[in-house]
Amino acid sequence: MKNNIAHDSAIKHAMGKAIFIDDMVEEKGTLHAYLGLSKIAHGEIINIDLSEVEKAKNIICILDASDIIGVNDISPMGLLDEPIFAQKKVEFYGQPIFAVIGKSRLAARKAAQLAKIKYKEHKAKININDALLAGGEEVTPPLTLERGNTEQSLQQSKYRLKGSIRIGGQEHFYLEGHIAYAIPKEENEMIIYSSTQHPSEVQQMVAKALNISTNEIVVINRRIGGGFGGKETQSNLFAVIAALAAKKTKRAVKIRPSREDDIISTGKRHDFLVNYDVGFAENGRINALKANFAARCGFSADLSGPVTDRTLFHADNCYYYPNVKLTSQPLKTNTVSNTAFRGFGGPQGMLAAERIIEEIAYKLNKDPLEIRKINFYGENERNITPYHQEITDNIIAKLVEELEISSNYKQRREEIIKFNKNNKLTRRGIALTPVKFGISFTATWYNQAGALVHIYRDGSIMLNHGGVEMGQGLHIKIAQIVAEQFSLDLDRIKISPTATDKIANSSATAASCGADLNGMAAKRAAKKIKKRLIEFAKKKFSCKKDDIKFINNEVIIGKQKLSFAQFINMAYLARVQLFDSGFYKTPNISWNRDKGEGNPFFYFAYGAAVSEVQIDLLTGESKIKRVDILHDVGNSLNENIDLGQIEGGFLQGLGWLTFEELYFDKKGRLITNSPATYKIPLASDIPEIFNVKMVDWSKNPAKTIKRSKAVGEPPFMLAISVLQAISMAIASIADYKICPRLNSPATAENIFMSIERLKSEI
Repeated sequence: MKNNIAHDSAIKHAMGKAIFIDDMVEEKGTLHAYLGLSKIAHGEIINIDLSEVEKAKNIICILDASDIIGVNDISPMGLLDEPIFAQKKVEFYGQPIFAVIGKSRLAARKAAQLAKIKYKEHKAKININDALLAGGEEVTPPLTLERGNTEQSLQQSKYRLKGSIRIGGQEHFYLEGHIAYAIPKEENEMIIYSSTQHPSEVQQMVAKALNISTNEIVVINRRIGGGFGGKETQSNLFAVIAALAAKKTKRAVKIRPSREDDIISTGKRHDFLVNYDVGFAENGRINALKANFAARCGFSADLSGPVTDRTLFHADNCYYYPNVKLTSQPLKTNTVSNTAFRGFGGPQGMLAAERIIEEIAYKLNKDPLEIRKINFYGENERNITPYHQEITDNIIAKLVEELEISSNYKQRREEIIKFNKNNKLTRRGIALTPVKFGISFTATWYNQAGALVHIYRDGSIMLNHGGVEMGQGLHIKIAQIVAEQFSLDLDRIKISPTATDKIANSSATAASCGADLNGMAAKRAAKKIKKRLIEFAKKKFSCKKDDIKFINNEVIIGKQKLSFAQFINMAYLARVQLFDSGFYKTPNISWNRDKGEGNPFFYFAYGAAVSEVQIDLLTGESKIKRVDILHDVGNSLNENIDLGQIEGGFLQGLGWLTFEELYFDKKGRLITNSPATYKIPLASDIPEIFNVKMVDWSKNPAKTIKRSKAVGEPPFMLAISVLQAISMAIASIADYKICPRLNSPATAENIFMSIERLKSEI
């Protein structure tokens, strides 16, 4: 079967025919909920007057904490630190305090604005500096990764540098905002349509809030309009409120916040302050590294523990540190709790690693690529990570060499240096940066998946698995896997919506593991049925296994040829079981957080990018001239889908590093809360020359589905090459002898300020 098939919903997306939750025909009498949000960042609620809300036209009722039958908490870690509705204490601007249930969304939204709430306001911790000055309270226990004698090696190193980098956060800005639709059924039964990456967690949270057993709740999800991690835990709030309202009113209830309220009340990518101390030799090889990663986590833990853990896991990127000590600092602030985002903390760790490489290069007056190469993971002793996992699948040196040649990196860099000498108003930069990204959930129990395969009498197949389709092409990949087992055309495979009554205890579709886990589970289900069919054919036709072949929608048994449908109907009449389940759990992974060691990743995905940029010295504006990407996806399951993921991931990373900026005022209000104030990448931001190629010689040494590799998150970090290229352009002002120490995002303003700062240091 060809592996370059188009996304199964591509035409529907383009024509507006793909059905999302807000496109569904509503049940008669459906009500609408809208949130009443806090107007302060930190304080106590003195009095709430909702009388005007109750009097508003077309309002049915109001929900608050007193209406919660079960537990007032949606913490994914079970820490009881994230209330559905605030009661006495307010901990961030935009925290839900109540919900209005009305006959229309507009009526509920207008009424929510009529609330009169008196607060006793306290001083708020808005950013990392505020949190550190207030004592550095943490939302979850920090992690330390350590190997060797770091302090001694730092002192003995010929060169030593200390520095810091500030790394900005990012809004998910999915095309479909958060939405949930709850429909009550008999007794405690309820169906919930939720735009979520984790239907099973939504199911559990609703059951907990309603104080009922999980089997009363069915969560259904056909597709979501983008997630990027933002719908891994953040969807819990909206599903729970819809369910509480449906329970109270005994009517279907939908909730969909405005884009502004969605952005204000849901978590983002964590921003970081990284302080580092690195010792290195005359040739640029690192001897020791000590670094602390302080993160703005928000008011509750959410997923900040595993996110900041993964930051440390990727603080090495592709580089071997003989002596290393890495620490996380997950800080509590009076802002919405930050959460999962594509890369899950990994991008921040990698960005710090590349800054350190850059610092060494400018100190030694060398090309940063030279420093990268000399510090790459190697063999024997130079293949152990800071968390003590041995790197056994390292291909980064070969991949980088291939890209360096194909992109003509060396010649272009020389030409850029000449260009910079002869231009007063514009400067250019080029950078080649690598990526090594670990694949698996670090919460080991999430590395499991289930699938169901049903074959009907006419030979058509219904496939169900626990993964969520969010535009990444997961469904088409899983369908291809099942179709290939029976040598069928894809139009014979139908994928039913993801639902908790089909696959129990499904893991979140996250960590780039969707195809790895669900694909293997679906394959195992199909193989069980196929084995059964082969046994039936052997007895029915008195033949050997080798005489039975599934080819091009047909079953060939010796010299006899049957259509797949004919053969299946024959098996049905003989009472052969034509449905089965499949289960898969990732092997050979382990992690001991207390010891800071283990094998948390099944394998690594690799890639590299060369980016060339131009900046305007007068305005700080930047423009990408050219990007060349070489990325490792192993044996691709679907080249079209994987190519789209590489391109899209790079562009989203570009947005994070160059113009997506979260700005909170002193009151803790997020000012960049709409398309008018928050800029995401547009078609006009695509590089003028954009060359993307997948490695054609790589096959995953780990036993994944068809030896493929994950492609959801790893390409995101390729955009670090853009920030490094901008940094080189700025460094030209000081003849590449001073590291610009450019923070992210590299907005025009930040680039201009970096230029001026560098001028003052010359």
